[in-house]
Amino acid sequence: MAKKSWMEREKKKAKAIAKYAELRKQLKEAKDYEKLSQLPRNASPVRKTNRCPISGRRHGFLRRFGVSRITFRELAWKGEIPGVKKASW
Repeated sequence: MAKKSWMEREKKKAKAIAKYAELRKQLKEAKDYEKLSQLPRNASPVRKTNRCPISGRRHGFLRRFGVSRITFRELAWKGEIPGVKKASW
C-alpha cells in the first residue's frame, strides 16, 4: 500500500487542476505564456498521475478499469468486476 501522504498529494493536485483550469484555458488562448508560467506548478494537468484508489499504486495502472493490475486481479478473482471472469482451460 502506498503512503497516505502520496495519495493526499494527488488529491491536492486534482483540486489545483480544477481550480485553475478555466484561467489556464484563457491564458493559453491569449498566448500569455508569462502569466501562465506564474501559475502554481500543480495547476498543470501534466503533473497528475494515475493511482489506484484502493492500493495507491501508480505503476501497473489499468486505465480501462481504474485500478492497478494487482487490485484488478484480486477483484476479478472475487467476481466483483462485471464482465470479467477468470480464464481456465
